[in-house]
Amino acid sequence: MNTPADDLAVINNTPANRFEIRIGDEVAFLTYTRDRATIAYTHTEVPPSLEGHGIAAKLAAHALDYARSNNLDVVPLCPYVAEYIKRHPAYEDLVAPRARWRTFLRT
Repeated sequence: MNTPADDLAVINNTPANRFEIRIGDEVAFLTYTRDRATIAYTHTEVPPSLEGHGIAAKLAAHALDYARSNNLDVVPLCPYVAEYIKRHPAYEDLVAPRARWRTFLRT
């Protein structure tokens, strides 16, 4: 991959409920579910050929910035997003109270 992660576009694919970065035929994504005031980030996936270039971090930052700009609380069910928030405490204020996580834990 020759393009820096900062130069990659993140697209909100709302029909698929995921943020995506496309590079050639490869797609990295972060999936979500949403209700009126809360968004739950459920899974981040980066193809092996794209790992190690900061793509997952770009997806997480974009998703959290999206939540902030849309006044949404965040339920970080995805371990990567939860760890990203721990490493970037400026996003901690977005995390929804645990009691509101139950809605997103039901299958």
